[in-house]
Amino acid sequence: MAIVLTDVLSPGLPMGPSLLIVAPALTASFASTLITGAIAALAAAGMLVIGLQNGHLLGGTMDFGSQLIALVVVSVIVTVFRYLQERHARELELIRTVAEATQRVVLRPLPRRIGPLRVGSVYMAAQEQSLIGGDLYAAVRTPTGTRLIIGDVMGKGLTAISDAALLLGAFREGAHRQAGLSDLAAYLDHSVCWNLADPTEAEKAGECFITAAILDIPDALPQVDMVTCGHPPALRLHGQKVSTLHATCPAPPLGLGEMADHHYHVDTFTFEPGDMLLLHTDGVIEARDARGVFYPLPERAPSWAPHSPSALVNHLRTDLLAHVGGHLADDAAVIAVQRSRRPTTTEATETAPLPRPVGRGGQASDSAT
Repeated sequence: MAIVLTDVLSPGLPMGPSLLIVAPALTASFASTLITGAIAALAAAGMLVIGLQNGHLLGGTMDFGSQLIALVVVSVIVTVFRYLQERHARELELIRTVAEATQRVVLRPLPRRIGPLRVGSVYMAAQEQSLIGGDLYAAVRTPTGTRLIIGDVMGKGLTAISDAALLLGAFREGAHRQAGLSDLAAYLDHSVCWNLADPTEAEKAGECFITAAILDIPDALPQVDMVTCGHPPALRLHGQKVSTLHATCPAPPLGLGEMADHHYHVDTFTFEPGDMLLLHTDGVIEARDARGVFYPLPERAPSWAPHSPSALVNHLRTDLLAHVGGHLADDAAVIAVQRSRRPTTTEATETAPLPRPVGRGGQASDSAT
């Protein structure tokens, strides 16, 4: 290398050796610490060879000595910074891996089949490098049917994730203990009221709330019972027809029930074999395109009705991201539930693949592919 550099570079001191300082600096921008250090050592050796050939080293030229010292100092600095950068990258990757594992524990993938129900789900987080945010969903199998919840926490970021985890834990416990759906909704509201406003943050009491839809789908009856707590209404797809399941007496969001002293009314809707329920958060219907037009979910959903729940949510995810240009401004979650035409009492144990990225707009997971 020294011979090549001697031939290529000018034999004069001002240009030849001084250019060698660029080699380790450029190498550090794309190569590893080991390669950067090796190039730095070669550059220093090349400068010594050039100095010997031109007589600058033996003559003790001050300019040559200054350039050699500068080369050594710069080489050490860029090598150390490259090492620190690699260490930081390794630590960041470890933190990201732990965070992803934690988020997947909080928002468990839904099974592909729950009793007589076929399920598909998708979650798209608006925050970069995040798998979940303030939206939530969960399903619990009971002796008589299946209970589902879908919700949206006020706010974003780590606080919203913490609040979502709190409600999901309460739902998974309460779904087995509370006989009635109204009692379950009241239990979840009390849990939110007790826990979301920390005693050290009393000024936030009444400001923390979660919109939610809580469903009970019995195995033996072609119906679905639902309590709506300030959440967008679900859609029912019957063939190519779509119906909006409006609550006759919607309750306040969870966390505000005690303030309103509200009774949780249970609405019952027909849910026959072959029908599809489409549950979603407001991040779907409030998503806008470049012109400010909201995403038309009721108009788009019927075209995907003949597909399976997993295929439906995949089509919806692709179409929604295309509508907003690939980046969501808010978290979005969708659950598609279809009652099998031949109900079975055997619960399949298949589980979904873990959440995966779906472009700049967020992350997504579907429970059946």
